[in-house]
Amino acid sequence: MTPPLRFAIILKTCVAAVAGLGARTTFRVSILASGSSGNITLLETTQTRLLIDAGLGKRETLRRLAAVEKRVDRLDGILISHEHADHIGGLPQVLAQWRTAVYLTEPTHEEARRLLPEGSAKRINRVQYIRAGQRFPIGDIEVAAFSIPHDAADPVGFTFRANGAKVALVTDLGYLPELVKHHLRDSDCLILESNHDLEMLKVGPYPWYVKQRVMSRTGHLSNHCVSEFLADPEGFDAAPRYLVLAHLSENNNNPDVARICAEEALGRRPAPTAFRGELLVASQRVPLGPLVL
Repeated sequence: MTPPLRFAIILKTCVAAVAGLGARTTFRVSILASGSSGNITLLETTQTRLLIDAGLGKRETLRRLAAVEKRVDRLDGILISHEHADHIGGLPQVLAQWRTAVYLTEPTHEEARRLLPEGSAKRINRVQYIRAGQRFPIGDIEVAAFSIPHDAADPVGFTFRANGAKVALVTDLGYLPELVKHHLRDSDCLILESNHDLEMLKVGPYPWYVKQRVMSRTGHLSNHCVSEFLADPEGFDAAPRYLVLAHLSENNNNPDVARICAEEALGRRPAPTAFRGELLVASQRVPLGPLVL
């Protein structure tokens, strides 16, 4: 092989490699809404688009997508964590906009059919049953579902892997079992419930039986519980580039209180295990993202 030809081949190989790096698939996370009035998150690669939960109606979902400059012409699936209204209330309308498969556990589907109006429930007609402990692909995203302690039929949290990055999303749980902590490790983006401030909840407007439910081990995570997790190097590995506090109660919490609690907890970590990512707070009313991994 002549030197000029050898040089041309090497140059072509290098150009192709650089082009391949430039075409590297990104993994994007947009939290369109997070809270007791509706939850919905968009995950995207260049090949795959998923919604996690569908707690907003069609019009509001489209408005939130426009706010993060996203036009979604198709979805590859909608994953449902559990059947409470703030997670499935908008599912029939969303399915009317994007006809796609719905991934949920069989007990969750049964409860959703019971809770939704009959005509709306019939729109959930492309169902893929999943179960806790299962891993499965949707496009180029690998999904893992795991059990969480919440007062629903069969609630699950999720992790998602694509292009070497991991996203974990877990809200609506009363405490953090070791199994859940295990699933949250090595996340590049961790979306974690920080639902209420205990003192605000105790003196707030809820009836006592609702307060007991929220504080129970099948209720919701308090700022205090989250802080104890974040401060513990054995529990939280400080790996995420983005740590997002989510599902804040509008009556029993506020973003500043939740952020201050988390910052104080992260500040208690030993220097070798310091958190060097970005701490964010998701909102019920204003979309967050896209976060690019």
